[in-house]
Amino acid sequence: MLNIFFGKKYIYELPPGHRFPIAKYELVMEQLLHEGYVREESIVDPGVADFEQVSLTHTAEYWNKLQQKTLTSAETRRIGLPIHDKSVAWASNAAAGAIEAALYALENGVGLSLAGGTHHAYAGHGEGFCILNDVAVAANFILHSKLARKILIVDLDVHQGNGTAALFAGNPHVFTFSMHCAENYPMVKEKSDWDIPLTSRMQDNEYLSILKDALARLPGLFAPDLVFYIAGVDVLHTDALGKLSLSKQGCRNRDEMVLGFCRDAGIPAVVAMGGGYSPKISDIVDAHSATFKTAIDMFH
Repeated sequence: MLNIFFGKKYIYELPPGHRFPIAKYELVMEQLLHEGYVREESIVDPGVADFEQVSLTHTAEYWNKLQQKTLTSAETRRIGLPIHDKSVAWASNAAAGAIEAALYALENGVGLSLAGGTHHAYAGHGEGFCILNDVAVAANFILHSKLARKILIVDLDVHQGNGTAALFAGNPHVFTFSMHCAENYPMVKEKSDWDIPLTSRMQDNEYLSILKDALARLPGLFAPDLVFYIAGVDVLHTDALGKLSLSKQGCRNRDEMVLGFCRDAGIPAVVAMGGGYSPKISDIVDAHSATFKTAIDMFH
């Protein structure tokens, strides 16, 4: 059975009514356990990323502000989450999970991080519910360790991964691909290596047709040794912040296309959760669980 990287003890409580559904992580884990896709012994707590790992991506000044809790009120508002020991540890745990999932993927074909996809964090600041950019931290660690030469980031969260795009701008070893809703946060976009802005309320057939064409073209643009897949479920028609209109089946078909692309090409894949903001948390949990179930079915 495949390992899945998740630190339950790092989950913290948010104020009542907060828009970020932090309860989803534990609920997805419980769903996968209940359905027999994972066992307790295959859930691995990766601990927290340290300064040497994080500093390959984020500035020392920003790291120190997080550790000392000296962000200004404006910087904290930009993130949209409280900054305290528990929230910083949670972000560091997600970064460590992405690293461990990448190492695991290189050995086993796929690595699963039940967190992360926090693609709005930049080198020197966080924003959009993102404190650290876990995928960027892991990608830079893998490159620095010379375990891969070329990394592809497939970002299918409904929002553009602006932080990721900025972090890897001009880096020939990382190709950033983002399919996102054009009329959505962030309103000022960064330039990924390949951006596909989508019209609002797009449904399954059109979305999947565009993705199929993109996946067919990607090998001619970049030949990766490792793929990070940010599988946000804020593309669902039920999502409060998404503005796209995919069904749960369409979302699962999307996962099958991306993970099938990796498997068929023999490229190790790392799965990170990304966002999801449907009013009914069961919709979020169902869609995230389906992503992990698809990965486990395909690679195990």
